[in-house]
Amino acid sequence: MRIAVKTLLALASVLLVYMCYRSIMNPIEFGREKEVRDKAVIAKLIDIRKAQIAYRENKGVYAKNFDELLTYVKEGSIEMISKKGELTDEQLEKGLTEEIALNLTEADAPKYGIEDYHEFKENFRRDTIYVSVLEQLFGKDYNVDSMAYVPFLKDVKFEMESNIIKSKSGIDVPLFEARIPYKIYLDGLNRQEIINRTKQDEALNRYPGLKVGDKENSNNNAGNWE
Repeated sequence: MRIAVKTLLALASVLLVYMCYRSIMNPIEFGREKEVRDKAVIAKLIDIRKAQIAYRENKGVYAKNFDELLTYVKEGSIEMISKKGELTDEQLEKGLTEEIALNLTEADAPKYGIEDYHEFKENFRRDTIYVSVLEQLFGKDYNVDSMAYVPFLKDVKFEMESNIIKSKSGIDVPLFEARIPYKIYLDGLNRQEIINRTKQDEALNRYPGLKVGDKENSNNNAGNWE
C-alpha cells in the first residue's frame, strides 16, 4: 500500500512540475510563433496598402475587392515624368522655373542666362512615360495572386472593404480596410492563448487581429501595428 501511495505521489509531483513548466512555456512558445506569423501577415498588408494607394491615385477610389485590385496591379500602368537636365542656381535666381523652361521661347532665353537656346531645349526635357504598376511597385517577378492570401494558411483570403465617407466640410473621402483576426491567422497555435489575446484587445476596444486602414475613419491608411 505504501509503495502504491509513494508511486502516486511521485506521479503527481511529476505531473505538477510538467504543468508548471507548460504554464511558463506555452505563452513563450505562442509568442515566438505569433511573431513569425505577424511579420509575414504585416508584409502582405503593406503590399495591399501599396497597391490600394496606386489604385486610388489612378481611379480616385479604392478597389472594392481583390479581383479589381489584382487586375489593376497586373494590367495597369502608372504615369511618370521622365526628367532630363536640371536648372542651374544662376537660372533659378533669374526666375527661371521648370514650367517656364518647358515653354521657353528663343527670344526670352537670354534674360535667363541661356546663351544656346537649342542646346538648352535639347538637354532640358520633361516627358510623360507609362510604367507597369507591377514592376514599379513590386518588381516583375512578384506573385500578384498571392497578395490576397493569408500566410501559413491554405486558400484563406484577407478580409477587405472600401468605403466613401463625408468629411465635416462635405467632401467625399475614400477609405479602405484590409484585416485578418487572430483566430484565423493564428489557427493551429495554442487555442487558449488566442482567446486570451482576443479578449485583451476587445477589452481595450482594439481590433483583435492585424489590419491596415479603416473603413469608417480616415487614419492615413495606417496599420494597427504601427
